[in-house]
Amino acid sequence: MKIAVLGAGAIGAYVGAALHRGGAEVHLVARNDHLRAIQANGVTVLSDRGDFTAHPHATDDPKEIGPVDYVFLGLKAHSYPSSGSLIAPLLGEHTAVVAGQNGIPWWYFHKLTGPYEGRRIEAVDPGGATSEVLDPHRAIGCVVYPATVIESPGVIRHLEGTRFSIGEPDGSLSERCKMLSEAMIAGGLKCPVEPNLRDDIWIKLMGNAAFNPISALTRATMVDICRHAPSRALVVSLMEEILDIAARVGSTPDISIERRLRGAEGVGHHKTSMLQDLEAGKQLELDPIVTAVVEMADITGADAPTLRAVHAATDLLARTVSP
Repeated sequence: MKIAVLGAGAIGAYVGAALHRGGAEVHLVARNDHLRAIQANGVTVLSDRGDFTAHPHATDDPKEIGPVDYVFLGLKAHSYPSSGSLIAPLLGEHTAVVAGQNGIPWWYFHKLTGPYEGRRIEAVDPGGATSEVLDPHRAIGCVVYPATVIESPGVIRHLEGTRFSIGEPDGSLSERCKMLSEAMIAGGLKCPVEPNLRDDIWIKLMGNAAFNPISALTRATMVDICRHAPSRALVVSLMEEILDIAARVGSTPDISIERRLRGAEGVGHHKTSMLQDLEAGKQLELDPIVTAVVEMADITGADAPTLRAVHAATDLLARTVSP
């Protein structure tokens, strides 16, 4: 099995190192000091589950790699439409693309039986630009649960979680999903193949779409938001609206709001990815996490007043700090 990780940052390098440890042929696409450190010393993963070092091939030029069986995307979703020149050399006739992104994926309505099948979500597929680069037929959905950070170039600190849920847009248990799952498990990861992956997407999105924008607006950690009664009530309103939108597109995530809140509070004083990006002066990952959900509210006729208000404020923030 030949796998390329395009965007071998904190999550991408962690996945690539695990897959390589499990016996897959892995190629990492990275850049700058991180790339040079990997080329010199491999990827070192520091984890309570056990430290290890892997030495996959690493480059900044996908043309050195050529077509692969799977491309794991570790890029931010907003960079997908402009990544064609990086992705094209990796694609063969049967290459699958696994997007380890947050939020609503560009393929969401692809092969989703019902009134919205084939509908394009402009927030994540503007004018079809993402689908032009990443044909939805190639897509394997992926919900990423682990938390990792780049501690130093070439060194990944694994904080929690090993689960990467994957699934086909049509819900089938395909051979390509089974093979990828086996490779991930061989590398020490959890990788269930889910027939209803969209439910997993909404379970994670309940947290991301509520906590990310609030944390960016307030600079508060997840536990701070949970323990402040007014902001906790705001999160509950957001989650209620998110679950309503999910139901309107056919998903019924099997998790309560209170359980989701307990899970978030249990993470402790953790800065969300959006707050980390804000503090680093990076573009906020607003479109897949919040804007796409508002667009789905428009499509389905959901009111979602709290979500719309929080989105308006966060969208203004994103425009004022845009790099």
